[in-house]
Amino acid sequence: MIELADLSLSIHGMPILRNVDLTVASGEITGLVGESGSGKSMTALAMIGLLPSGATTTGAITLDGRDLTHLRERDWLGIRGTDIGMIFQEPMTALNPVQTIGAQVSETLRLRGTPRPEALRIARDRLDRVGLASIPLDRYPHELSGGQRQRVCIALAIAHRPRLLIADEPTTALDVTTQADILDLLRGLVRDGSDDGMALLLITHDLGVVAGLADHVAVMRHGEIVERGRTETLFRTHAHAYTRDLLSASRPLPRAARTIAPSPVLQATDITRSYGGFRAVADVNLTLNRGECLGLVGESGCGKSTLARALLGLEPVQGGRIDLLGKPGGTAMTRADRAKISVVFQDPYGSFNPRWTVRKLVQEPFHLTGCPRDAEARATDALNQVGLTVGDLDKYPHEFSGGQRQRIAIARALITEPEVLVLDEAVSALDVRVRAQVLALLENLQERLGLAYLFITHDLTVVRAIADRILIMRAGRIVEQGKTAQVFDAPQHDYTRTLIAAAPVIPADWLAA
Repeated sequence: MIELADLSLSIHGMPILRNVDLTVASGEITGLVGESGSGKSMTALAMIGLLPSGATTTGAITLDGRDLTHLRERDWLGIRGTDIGMIFQEPMTALNPVQTIGAQVSETLRLRGTPRPEALRIARDRLDRVGLASIPLDRYPHELSGGQRQRVCIALAIAHRPRLLIADEPTTALDVTTQADILDLLRGLVRDGSDDGMALLLITHDLGVVAGLADHVAVMRHGEIVERGRTETLFRTHAHAYTRDLLSASRPLPRAARTIAPSPVLQATDITRSYGGFRAVADVNLTLNRGECLGLVGESGCGKSTLARALLGLEPVQGGRIDLLGKPGGTAMTRADRAKISVVFQDPYGSFNPRWTVRKLVQEPFHLTGCPRDAEARATDALNQVGLTVGDLDKYPHEFSGGQRQRIAIARALITEPEVLVLDEAVSALDVRVRAQVLALLENLQERLGLAYLFITHDLTVVRAIADRILIMRAGRIVEQGKTAQVFDAPQHDYTRTLIAAAPVIPADWLAA
């Protein structure tokens, strides 16, 4: 259906894509995998004519034999939506917050002359098709869950029944069960013959997702396709070192079993946190021991982050007791106590002031605890602990990669010499190879410094690689807990079994060769 031949792209003279050859066939799913900055999204933007100013291309992009590389914007308007639709990564930014979902899904139809009643009827049909039959057209994006918003984006992309659908990291921010539902939906759209052989280009860094969905896969690095083939064949017989690295990082080994002495540093007893009449956390008990990594696993809205805020003393609780190092914790903590518990957030860029240097960012916790005389030395030491150098102190956040920014966030958390580190989805936004590096760093820091981790995540692959014990949380309650291997090998609760079954995995026999 669409073919890229020897496509090269530069922006203001900087090479972005180099001699890319890629074919996406009708009725098939092609995976385009690679890490952030590899050129995946820029390839998609070239295919749909949304390149930034200053971009120049050579080579060809042909849709049914028609070269798209030199079209005027007015010509693209007849192709986007009708021939090619696109699903973007973050639905909350892709959708207009002040328009109803019905208005947004019907917009492209109305702009092309479809009468409003007919456009709304089609919008209703598309929303029904993506599993939102119970959601009225007059709902706004903020009234929907993350998975529902992503379904609205899919409905918008298929409003005109395009022949090619481009999905750019469509499930990265979603829980495993929601992700499984969205992937099943995308598979159904392609396999459904009523769409006259819709093709799907799935852009992702998750090889587990590709293994379960794609017919063909192309691996991209530094703007080039380094390897391609049928999915199972490429996984079994890959030849390029980069592909091997991605596959290795996609399946981190379970953490070796350790004997953790019962020495509690953080305890929560019968914790309850309510908002109005809604009970977000209900009678939760947990114990975190010195040197232990305790995983807290659950989907969005289950109460994980609410519990974390209570443990950090950022929100009061309506019932129960929190103890930190044998003393009253939660909102009863003194400033000296607060120095003993630190947090690393999911998005380091969002938790940094972009106008501050690394020196100021790393020393920020001293505003709460008081600035010691050796603040500069401790900042340097904290950076060294995470693999950065004194030369990075005068740089700004935008000068670092995502993995480096997360290292800075860890350094900031370490500077008060805490005994407990709360990691709230701390590696969820990272590419698989960077994620593996940060997990190795965290394990190394724990062994050297004796830190206790509360590791909050919805990613079962990650928690299995780092946690000694795990708690499974659902609807504000702990529904299962135990040693990590025990919970994974013999889950007792139906919800735990559902989470494990929904997680995308690469078939073991594909990797045995």
